[in-house]
Amino acid sequence: MSQAAAEAYVDPSLTPGELTRSIAEPVEARPPRWWMVGAAGAASLALLFVGSVGWLFWKGVGVWGLGSPTFWGFDIINMVFWVGIAHTGTAVTSFMTLSRQPWKNGINRIAEAMTIFAVLCAALFPLIHVGRPWLAYYFFPLPNSMGIWPNFKGPIFADFFALNTYLYVSALFWYLGMLPDLAALRDRATNKIAFWAYGLLALGWRGGARQWSQYQKAYLLMAAIGTPLVLSVCAIVSMTFAPSILPGWHATIFPLYFLTGALAAGFSMLGMLAVFTRSFFGFKRLITEKHLETINKWTLACILGVAYVYLVEFFIAWYSGNLYERFTIIHNRLGGPYAAIYWTMLACNVLIPQLFWLKRFRTRQNLMVFVCLAITVGMWCERFVILVLSVHRDFLPGSWGMYAPSLVEVATFLGTIGIFLTMFLAFLKFLPVISMAEVKHSLPSSHAGSAP
Repeated sequence: MSQAAAEAYVDPSLTPGELTRSIAEPVEARPPRWWMVGAAGAASLALLFVGSVGWLFWKGVGVWGLGSPTFWGFDIINMVFWVGIAHTGTAVTSFMTLSRQPWKNGINRIAEAMTIFAVLCAALFPLIHVGRPWLAYYFFPLPNSMGIWPNFKGPIFADFFALNTYLYVSALFWYLGMLPDLAALRDRATNKIAFWAYGLLALGWRGGARQWSQYQKAYLLMAAIGTPLVLSVCAIVSMTFAPSILPGWHATIFPLYFLTGALAAGFSMLGMLAVFTRSFFGFKRLITEKHLETINKWTLACILGVAYVYLVEFFIAWYSGNLYERFTIIHNRLGGPYAAIYWTMLACNVLIPQLFWLKRFRTRQNLMVFVCLAITVGMWCERFVILVLSVHRDFLPGSWGMYAPSLVEVATFLGTIGIFLTMFLAFLKFLPVISMAEVKHSLPSSHAGSAP
């Protein structure tokens, strides 16, 4: 990464002292009124999850809208949706660190936090789906209390390992990158509680030459570990469906299908969170329009991959000559009972994102948020199409059925949105949102190659 390329993403008038103060100020100051209102609203929404899950445990799975032939509904739809959003954080940090991309410095901390919170939301749904979450320790590779080993070939068991590995690596990556910034907050603390809290989290960081050398090696090692993890988790989740014989599921293109969709969903969510953080915290000198434009360019690139996969899926269904495949992929999706959801998916995931070819849509925040929100809605519709439209009409018309989510399922999903927003708002208040150490390397006033 050249110094000139890195400097293009920061305000050249910033000094290291101003940068530290601007990032530390939201953590040190009293929470603003908008944050209090937002946190109260997000926490109230999160209570929907507690209430809906409590009602589920009390009454049983009959409160869901599941039934033959649709046994996977909102629970797995939303798990895959949150897993998709989680992918971008690790991709941004891992890929961009190894390739020395300068634009990641202002938004990688937000992307990493988004990954962790989305994985936590995703992990809630398998626990609910399998029932009796108090017996979740059966998933661990140990003989349980009945002396039975877990089924290592089961898809749910594979998802368990994928999600846990993804969570642990992402959390360690996130925490490792914050060590220098936590030490800076420790040194700026004006009360004992903050001093001891950030001092404990900083693990004795002093910023010596030896610490910086070891830190940079460890950070690159974590980036190397995280890079294949992005691909493997997508492949594992997608192969939960692909080995089946159902039309619409048994497709070798599913790993690419899930990867492009996940990255598009993640980049669009990252764009909205970056705009939110930039606007409400006044980080316009740190998260610049060039950052937003780069995020939108990556979103558009992923969307083109999504459009390609959609086209290939249609081509395979037509070219194969398989009547069941044609009916499921073409006729049932385009003109079946869920056609509105499928056309919404195409509009939000293919047509509307093409607006990012125009510079004003990539740089104007309100237009950017509109497109990113449309992509997020479209990606949720894609998960619905993959899961429900492939199973509600199978080989025998006599077994066809419709699926409609109940209010309990809708409340559970809305509750996870509240959980995500609550954790993200807490992150904005109590931890450094932008990496001070990495951005300082980009400042013109910093010496190239020196530690901040």
